Amino acid sequence: MPKLKTLLVHPDPEVRAALRRELDDVPFLQVLGEAVTAYEAMELLEAIAYGVFFVSTELPGETSGIELAQMLAGRKARPALVFLSDSETRAYAAFELGATDYLLWPPAPGRFSRTIDRLQSFKSRFREIPAPSASAVPEPDDSGDEHTVQLPLPDEEQDTFLEALRTAWDQTANRVPEIEKLAVSQDGRTFLVPYSQIIFVEAFEDYSYVHTAQQKFLTSYRLKNLEDRLGPHRFFRVHRKYLVNLDMVTEIASMPGSNFMLRTAGRTRIELPISRRRIGELKKIIGL
Repeated sequence: MPKLKTLLVHPDPEVRAALRRELDDVPFLQVLGEAVTAYEAMELLEAIAYGVFFVSTELPGETSGIELAQMLAGRKARPALVFLSDSETRAYAAFELGATDYLLWPPAPGRFSRTIDRLQSFKSRFREIPAPSASAVPEPDDSGDEHTVQLPLPDEEQDTFLEALRTAWDQTANRVPEIEKLAVSQDGRTFLVPYSQIIFVEAFEDYSYVHTAQQKFLTSYRLKNLEDRLGPHRFFRVHRKYLVNLDMVTEIASMPGSNFMLRTAGRTRIELPISRRRIGELKKIIGL
């Protein structure tokens, strides 16, 4: 019977050793690694399709166990998360992020068996999903040439778009510096990309490309997950395949037929048509 690959993420080697002893006799779990920091855990996850993380709520470095769970939120095959803590203060946040269990460590007698029961239930639903094969993934374009993606923006959707743009501009005027970042992996390394540097996100099957000014990263996030996560940060879904950072809208260009085209920044740009009858409202939004 296939076992759930299990990673122990905790700064205390004695806790990791105790976990190994507890898990040795669990027939459907296989401990395949240990990590101390969130970055080590993410690097291991890129190489091994883990089904379970036992993770401390507090980890050394800049990323806590709770923040590690946030980094995993967009994964379609996210591992079960069992949090370990010495207090209940982070329990609500953990369960809000979909934790399978939250253990006060060391656990009370009999308590660990309840965690195993919950993991057994999780195993019945878990299915390993492989990363996209090399043949299925388009090669990144490193030529340095600019590219433009022209998207239709139906007339009935323009009002919604302009309202979102107005809200983004209003918030940007008095915005404090953002600290929100998105974890993306490339060549075995994990990068934290500030939301403010993301120009747009492009859906690719069950994955997505995150585009910055000079690079694009293939990520395991689904576009819908990123729409939910980035929507409050002035991102707008302009197409079923594209999510655009409205702060990156940089240009209005005249087009044939008395229409206008609104463009984003970056080496790969998004172009959205805006009808003549709405251009006046658009100019007011951006202060022209």
